[in-house]
Amino acid sequence: MGISLRLAEQFSAEEDGGGGGGNLVFSPLSIYSALSVVTAGARGTTLTELLAALGAPSRDALAKNAAEIARALAGGTATGGPRVAHACGLWHERTRSLKLAFRDAAAASFNAATRAVDFLANPEEARKEINSWVAAATENLIDTILPPGSVSTDTGLVVTSAIYFNGTWQTPFRKQDTKKDKFHLLDGHGTVDADFMRTGEDQYIAAHDGFKVLKMPYAHDHAAPQPSPRYYSMYILLPDERDGLSSLEDRMAAAGGGGGGEGFLSEHMPVRRVEVGEFRIPRFKLSFSRSVVRALRGVGVNAVFDRAELPDMIEGEPLRVSDVLHKAVIEVNEEGTEAAAATAVLMEGAARYAPPPPPREDFVADHPFAFFVVEESSGAVLFAGHVVDPTKS
Repeated sequence: MGISLRLAEQFSAEEDGGGGGGNLVFSPLSIYSALSVVTAGARGTTLTELLAALGAPSRDALAKNAAEIARALAGGTATGGPRVAHACGLWHERTRSLKLAFRDAAAASFNAATRAVDFLANPEEARKEINSWVAAATENLIDTILPPGSVSTDTGLVVTSAIYFNGTWQTPFRKQDTKKDKFHLLDGHGTVDADFMRTGEDQYIAAHDGFKVLKMPYAHDHAAPQPSPRYYSMYILLPDERDGLSSLEDRMAAAGGGGGGEGFLSEHMPVRRVEVGEFRIPRFKLSFSRSVVRALRGVGVNAVFDRAELPDMIEGEPLRVSDVLHKAVIEVNEEGTEAAAATAVLMEGAARYAPPPPPREDFVADHPFAFFVVEESSGAVLFAGHVVDPTKS
């Protein structure tokens, strides 16, 4: 999903007039899924811009990748692995039918369910129905995606994408080891007292030029009855310098020649456990809620909001995208991670050799860092963000 780190860069630029001074969490997968559905009904410049932003050479390649991600996320949550639920929905005005090819393409890519609602006569009831669907899909971590007034009699179609994640660490932290310590804020703005989780267990850590990467796997069941097991991990990228987060994120976003930086992450992943010296990472709980139109324009998606070419979605007058709303929450603690996200696209008319053991590595996340939650087999980035103050949500 080439859009992940380029969106993170845009969101960071929006904070504090470009200073990047706030915490961030969002779901690249949720946004990717919703835009992929829109792409199934696009043509011309609209299609070209969406494919470029999503990192796909063609609509067929995008659909294939979307289906592979859906298969990687499906099943197995009752066998000891993380609980992952991902759903897409198409909500269309009941007097206007979806075009069959578009409906089938959306269903094939992300199993998108279709529902007819009465935007024309009762937009408020339709808004409540969509919000209820999102709440159920995210275990009520996100109880509303559409604020009052966001849906009107002009609304013709809403595309929704929701994801829920709940995973326990492969090796949980002991709560009694969690202690207060200093977390250094950006730009010399002092410190805050944060709750740091600690352990002496060996960890997956890789040291690189200017930064370190920590991989924390989530527990899973090797005996799960699946064609291929799902593996999830959180990655924390910690710059060596206390004010090095911005430079590190620029470096990630620039990697891969516009591919979004996922190649940077895969190239720097730790591959083996090492003995740790000093090890501590903060607990944190973050949230995000805003329109992402500005960020999407920043990665080159413009036509869909202006002169949209979306003739293949719904019968009657063609649509344009009026807004894209996104919400995300994440909590990381001693047991593991619980996170959820939702996106709404509103449209209206208009090893045999054993090397010597590596040296012990410290990993002290006492200054701003970036994080990702990744499904290992597909490389799908479920959640991404950065922490600049773990005491704020």
